[in-house]
Amino acid sequence: MAFYSPDPAMDQALVDLVHHLESRGRPGLGEHLSITWLRFAGSQIDRAAQLEPAAYWAQPVQGSSWRGEQLRYPASVVKLVYLVAAEAWLQQDRLAETPELRRALAAMVQDSSNNATEYVVDRLSGTTGGPELADDAMAAWVEQRQLVNRWLTDLAWQELAGWNACQKTWDDGPYGRERQFYGVNNANRNRLSSHGVARLLQAVIAAAVVSPPACARMRALLQRSLDEGARAADPENQVDGFLGAGLPPEARLWSKAGWMSQARHDAAYIELEGSAPTLLVVMSEGSARAGDADLLPEICSRLMAFG
Repeated sequence: MAFYSPDPAMDQALVDLVHHLESRGRPGLGEHLSITWLRFAGSQIDRAAQLEPAAYWAQPVQGSSWRGEQLRYPASVVKLVYLVAAEAWLQQDRLAETPELRRALAAMVQDSSNNATEYVVDRLSGTTGGPELADDAMAAWVEQRQLVNRWLTDLAWQELAGWNACQKTWDDGPYGRERQFYGVNNANRNRLSSHGVARLLQAVIAAAVVSPPACARMRALLQRSLDEGARAADPENQVDGFLGAGLPPEARLWSKAGWMSQARHDAAYIELEGSAPTLLVVMSEGSARAGDADLLPEICSRLMAFG
């Protein structure tokens, strides 16, 4: 892969971990799991701020993956894509800066609000939901709705190959033209890979996309508290049941989780004294994985103990 150098010891540790998890009551887990795991020599926060993009991405990074290129339904992890796209639109004056937009971006990422995400996608694309549309009108609507996908293509990152990020996230489900847009058998669902999510999150952490001030705003929304009291007060904290639950309280965490009836995912950048700064993306599919609140924390704790 272009954005990391495979490390044989990490490769073996990841294979051993998947086999261990399968042997502990999770048969066949590996088929439903994608992991991208990167370890850095030093903190990546604002690491690219004073560098040309090519110079930053040329820096050596050790990593490993398990099915990292496989495309999977991302659930709320797609909200990271929409967050970065919104900052890119703002920088290009394609989107007006308003308090309501900032409120929606915060709710979308900090609280994983689906209602806020619907608003953000409408603002990014210039489309709105409503009744079904006739073919010609629907074609024009679809063309507008693909703006985020065209922006992703323009990034020219090979890790984003095959991505689809054009659908809203839902509490209940799409209706009308939104349902039309999903196509037969939901063929037009969002789909991302752990490799691509890892590169996008790394770019935000390092200020290697949009601009350093924009990345600082995004990191502020992605930062999670590991304080037990704060987590207990917020049942939707995106830590419990996810990667952050496998960390000690002194760790620093930036993350975006995704969870629904058929998926449990998380994308996290972690700094912990005594350990290499780590970026970890785990995507797990199927109802058994969705209901397994111990899976992601165990993956995180074991991989953070590596080396």
